Amino acid sequence: MFIKRILVAAGAMTLLAGSAHAEPGDYKYQEPSGTYSIVAFDPDTGELGVAVQSNTISVGSRVRWGRAGVAAIASQASSNPMMGEIGVLLIQRGFTAVEARDMLVLMDDGAANRQFAIVDTEGNAAGWTGESTSGWAGHICAVNFCVEANTMTGPEVVNDMATAYMTATGEGLPLAERLLAALEAAEAAGGDRRGTQSAGLMIFREQAIAGYGDWALDIRVDESQAPIPELRRIYNANIAGQATQGLAQLIEAGNYEEALTRINAALALDPLRDAAYLQMADVYLAMGDTAAAIEALAMSIELNPKAFNQILRDDDFEPIWADPAFLALGDISLFHPLEPSVFGGEGMPLPPMENMPAPWATP
Repeated sequence: MFIKRILVAAGAMTLLAGSAHAEPGDYKYQEPSGTYSIVAFDPDTGELGVAVQSNTISVGSRVRWGRAGVAAIASQASSNPMMGEIGVLLIQRGFTAVEARDMLVLMDDGAANRQFAIVDTEGNAAGWTGESTSGWAGHICAVNFCVEANTMTGPEVVNDMATAYMTATGEGLPLAERLLAALEAAEAAGGDRRGTQSAGLMIFREQAIAGYGDWALDIRVDESQAPIPELRRIYNANIAGQATQGLAQLIEAGNYEEALTRINAALALDPLRDAAYLQMADVYLAMGDTAAAIEALAMSIELNPKAFNQILRDDDFEPIWADPAFLALGDISLFHPLEPSVFGGEGMPLPPMENMPAPWATP
């Protein structure tokens, strides 16, 4: 037994001297692919979600998979689309998350290089980390969610992802915000040991848009030095409009204070929201405060110069069209009324062009 312990210790020292502290230098000439992600199910809303960050470009285009009412899947580390497409079909046909995982592993000759996670609408979760996945690599699956990571600084990445997700769930945050919290915790814990480049977030909900489809939310940052803060910024911009729902009714009812409170709430989420300043100008005009309305319009135009011409097309602002203080905000000589639109199915002919190439040239 003593000799066995010595041999085990010697083996451990070999590991410490080798793989734990060094790796082949050829990684510098390979496309980086270190990734962490989370899949989750919210039993209260029925939503499924996937969020991911990677030190590779456009990770959101190939890692996130799912179908409302069925499952969400994240496939990474030499990601194989089969894991997502076939995985969803297996769950749809009655496989459990574990059974689907095992089947996918059997079907894939490259399973040793893969990492993927599944969660279904029963709250069952399963993950796979192939033995050839770049270290540190591993996953944690629990009721309603699974986190996974490879090429990380250590296990603290997935540990903190899981903790952050559970904490955010206990706080009652929407699913999208729980997923973002998990990504932020992963990065704070060290994240991908090679860096960051892209991120994505997707929420699946049945009949999400006009009674069709299931992509309730789909945002991506395809290339950035700070993809997770940028993903958070885009998410905030996406939900900022929710703060101003019912604004027209508030203005009509003369509840100007509440209207301004909601507009400021939208701006707190998205300070670059030029439309919020147009709404603010509406409120001030309704209050009879022309100077404050023009000041708000100036902010909108500063953020978006095209807003000047749009204001000239908006009859709500007709009372200030001729006001010198407003006209000083843009160049009215560039304004022109819109030409008639072309409706129906026939469309328009091609514009005239000299030496038109094939296949558009007429004989």
